Amino acid sequence: MAGDLFAQAAEEAAWAVAPLAARMRPTTLDEVVGQDHLLGPGSPLRRLVEGGGTTSALLWGPPGSGKTTVARLIASGRRFVELSAVTAGVKDVRAAIEDAKDRLGLGGEHTVLFVDEVHRFNKSQQDALLPGVESGLVTFVGATTENPFFSVISPLLSRSLLLTLAPLDDDGLRILVERALADKRGLGGRLRLADDAMDHLLRLGGGDARRALTAREAAAGAADALGLAEIDLGTVEQALDRAAVRYDREGDQHYDVVSAFIKSIRGCDVDASLHYLARMIEAGEDPRFIARRLVILASEDVGLADPAGLGVAVAAAQALDLVGLPEARLNLAQATIYLALAPKSNAVITAIEAASADVRAGLAGPVPAHLRDAHYAGARRLEHGKGYRYSHDFPGGVATQQYAPDAVADRDYYRPTERGAERAAAQRLAFLRNTLRGKNPDDPDDHDKEQGSR
Repeated sequence: MAGDLFAQAAEEAAWAVAPLAARMRPTTLDEVVGQDHLLGPGSPLRRLVEGGGTTSALLWGPPGSGKTTVARLIASGRRFVELSAVTAGVKDVRAAIEDAKDRLGLGGEHTVLFVDEVHRFNKSQQDALLPGVESGLVTFVGATTENPFFSVISPLLSRSLLLTLAPLDDDGLRILVERALADKRGLGGRLRLADDAMDHLLRLGGGDARRALTAREAAAGAADALGLAEIDLGTVEQALDRAAVRYDREGDQHYDVVSAFIKSIRGCDVDASLHYLARMIEAGEDPRFIARRLVILASEDVGLADPAGLGVAVAAAQALDLVGLPEARLNLAQATIYLALAPKSNAVITAIEAASADVRAGLAGPVPAHLRDAHYAGARRLEHGKGYRYSHDFPGGVATQQYAPDAVADRDYYRPTERGAERAAAQRLAFLRNTLRGKNPDDPDDHDKEQGSR
């Protein structure tokens, strides 16, 4: 009896000093916010929680999306053991499984073994989980922020139900912050929160419930220290040492800042580009939006003046999906710096817009007969493919031959600049066009004809 009282007192003391995010952790599925795709009637997660099955699960989602919460709900009514892959090793895994075996044998108590950041376990550490999972000694629940198809071994992946958690949107974060204001586990209604302060907390949260609640807790502490009845924007800024960036993701600031960002990169001002990038990230702009703009800019404003620019932008976008913020801000910054420093050319967008303008104007015409598909029955009777010159049979792999329809046969859509790698492209293009059109750039007669036609 004394031991139980001591344990209860210790638990209450730990609860009193626990961070707000821990105190406000949902205790039922109905309190979970932002994961509606996992919570419908008969959903796999609901069956796991309410049915108490022994199916193992992998929870994949960004920080603060509720992975630990879901793991604890899965363990409802059972013993919950948590290991962190950052500090635990094979010895800890085996000890946990052995302890679970003893408890199951002695009292029938089943154990849910939760491994946070399971992607940090190497292959041998993950292998150590398999015996306990296969034998049913433990129900394994792993949490990861990285794609489990790349970070979790196949045997463990195949034995686990994969549940993908989404980052919380502003509406979801607002529900959690308001709940923490009113609930006795939080402020119990003793402080109000100004609207602009709420907006700032949502921006700071950036889809991460833990971050938003931690910021709200710090702001409440500052308000208490100042004897305030309301948490205003200034209190939040003072408590977090983070000024509220004047930025509305749905309004003018969104468009003005991203416009300045693109124009700064186009104008080769790397410092201004980084300023606007930081401004968007700090304001909580969707990083995928930023990555998409960089990918577009790589072709629109850099193009073939530096062909590697598109690869850098795409790699940054993929890195964002792989690691998420805040780490991926480095990848976005690297792409921003690279594109700002790169030689610029708008020849790609000019070329496709000129070609599209001709098509819209009706300058299309039939595909030349020698280029038409000649592989189906009857094509020969139609003389499709007749006269086609196979490029590889000619010097340089280029044959004099018309590829465009007659209506646009003389159009020069792509006009490379003399900047960066496009200088070499321009020289190559001149040779190709002359060869394709049967002109000899060294023939003075061809030169005179060309000059006379202008």
